[in-house]
Amino acid sequence: MPLVAPLPADHNAEVAELATFFNETLGFCPNSVLTMQRRPAIAKAFIELNKAVMANQGRVTSELKRLIGYLSSLSAGCQYCQAHTIRAAERYGASAGQLAHIWEYRSHPAFSEAERAALDFALSAAAVPNSVDEAIAENLRRYWDEGEIVEILGVVALFGYLNRWNDSMGTSLEAPARESGEQYLSQQGWTGGKHL
Repeated sequence: MPLVAPLPADHNAEVAELATFFNETLGFCPNSVLTMQRRPAIAKAFIELNKAVMANQGRVTSELKRLIGYLSSLSAGCQYCQAHTIRAAERYGASAGQLAHIWEYRSHPAFSEAERAALDFALSAAAVPNSVDEAIAENLRRYWDEGEIVEILGVVALFGYLNRWNDSMGTSLEAPARESGEQYLSQQGWTGGKHL
């Protein structure tokens, strides 16, 4: 049972209109946003931040951003966000090889060296304590420019917020996200945990 129950999707008209963004991303409005709308300013600010961070500005593709979010959430242990990000990665076109081998990104041929650098950085940036060192930073700079690095870290930071929110709140996992978690993540130990 979540710490605070989500409100109906139509509870706040402004939030509901902004939340249509998630229909493209996930196919539904997340329960996390439905809970945030108890304070509409928080929900609206979060949705706007999410839209800004996840906007595709070029080489940091929409699917890579979702895989970065997945590894950030894996590092934090948030099974709610793991299911959401793997679902969104699939919806945005991550290859079957990437979805099936995300845990082997360092060596699997489905990932480029640039993607590996971004994913290494994501894991290190999401770790507590933070483990970004000069070797990780230098490898990231080898493949990505400063604007792209800002985009990559924006994703990690966004999911830092979401991981804390959803694990502390015990947010209930929606059926479509649960299905994606079971399909892509259960073979690696994903269970849904407190979110089911």
